[in-house]
Amino acid sequence: MQSNGTPSSLGPLSVLMVEDCSEDAELLSEQLLESGLQARFHRVDSEPALREALARERFDVVLSDLSLPGFSGMEALRILRERDAELPFIFVSGTIGEETAVDALHRGANDYVLKQNPARLPNAVARAVREARNARERELAEKELMRSQRLDCLAMLAAGLSHDLRNVLQPLLIVPDLLNSYSDDPNIHRLSSLIAESGRRGHEMAESMLAFVRGSHRASEDVAVAQLFQAVQLLLQGTLPRDIQLVCEPLEEDLVIRCNYIEFQQCLVNLALNGVQSMKERGGELRLSARRVMREGGDQLCIRISDRGCGMDANTRARLFTPFFTTKPDGTGLGLMSCKRFVDSLQGRIVVESEVGQGTTFELHLPLRAPGADGDAAGERFAVGNGQRILLVDGDGTRLSLLANALDSQGYEPQIAVDGAAALRLLAREGLPSVAIIDSDILMLSAVSLLLALRDAGFDGPVITLGDPTDPLRHDALPSDAVAAVLQKPLQMSAVFRAVEVALRAREAA
Repeated sequence: MQSNGTPSSLGPLSVLMVEDCSEDAELLSEQLLESGLQARFHRVDSEPALREALARERFDVVLSDLSLPGFSGMEALRILRERDAELPFIFVSGTIGEETAVDALHRGANDYVLKQNPARLPNAVARAVREARNARERELAEKELMRSQRLDCLAMLAAGLSHDLRNVLQPLLIVPDLLNSYSDDPNIHRLSSLIAESGRRGHEMAESMLAFVRGSHRASEDVAVAQLFQAVQLLLQGTLPRDIQLVCEPLEEDLVIRCNYIEFQQCLVNLALNGVQSMKERGGELRLSARRVMREGGDQLCIRISDRGCGMDANTRARLFTPFFTTKPDGTGLGLMSCKRFVDSLQGRIVVESEVGQGTTFELHLPLRAPGADGDAAGERFAVGNGQRILLVDGDGTRLSLLANALDSQGYEPQIAVDGAAALRLLAREGLPSVAIIDSDILMLSAVSLLLALRDAGFDGPVITLGDPTDPLRHDALPSDAVAAVLQKPLQMSAVFRAVEVALRAREAA
């Protein structure tokens, strides 16, 4: 986000002008350039030329006359809004009545400027472009936050489930040996072998879930607290009710901690939204602050999130970080738990002060440098998807579900099928994917047969297989580049993310 409001602070802009008079277009261009705006201009004067320009290039703002021969500014606005709901559109016309102006704004125009008063145009353009950029930044931040929250909840649930599942499966790993020691009956031995095999398979499933959790962990980085507070402000301002005021106190610029940026952001937003919820009945002030605190063991960062809401009694405070505990009718109780997990991971602490009717304050005490951060590797980062379709074919329902949820949380669009026949039906209904991930042990169609069928259907993208790297999937009947990677089971999410990222990059470069 720009630090000042001058047109020059926007950087280079691409301006589309819907104008039939070249002299008027030149005058408007000069007015914008003289104001300090850095811009290049493209002029169109007909519907076909407008559609061609929008399809060929991305613009930052559209300036349109109201009346054109055989065409109109209102029609240009309709065409633009069909393609892009956020691109700024400003009418620049010699005459525009009040009713027409109101109608234009209702249809999605951002502003209107009279040609007789072109001095207002630079500020109108700067404001419209800045508001559009802020809206896009907020949308991207909200999407990333939602993706992070879903992945975080998935990791917590998978870790808890795998822990409980392993405890339940322990008898299945112990009892078979006891049965064999008590009896020489071959039938008993066969049954004990079946029980032991089931226990081992269940234990592998639990370990697989833990591998997903470990593999999806995001890398740490140096996070500037002042910049993070700006991002949190941007996220909250679009959702705050009018009777709730957000106040962020000035921060020191050199407050930096080493942690995961998204987890830190999510923690602050969760705590802030709790404060907003507590004030929804009577409004109030939500205040965020951070300061350096000197400690013998090293400087600490103290972050305070305070509200003037309904407050909490002692019983609620005692259960605040219990999994699935919530006072909201539609809440999950995972928000505060994830906050505590984040703070604990940095060897920090959370202090809660609250009184019924007086409000609540959360204090986060975090080391300004996490222990061992200087010596630890930064970890591996993975590209966030952009809605690319990933075909998943796996007969293991647990692994298929975990894989689909993890890829969805990373920004991809998974298409799931439990066997080869179901995969072909899915593709006939929804179209071809960007990448296919296929288990080597699928039913109905073998993996090799499915790969050949995909080629016949027109799919030429990369394929990732799950199994043993020495298995016979690299069949002579397949094209030499058919299999981009072979991932061993049990899967690690880091390996899956890495393979998908490499496969997509290779496809784009081809």
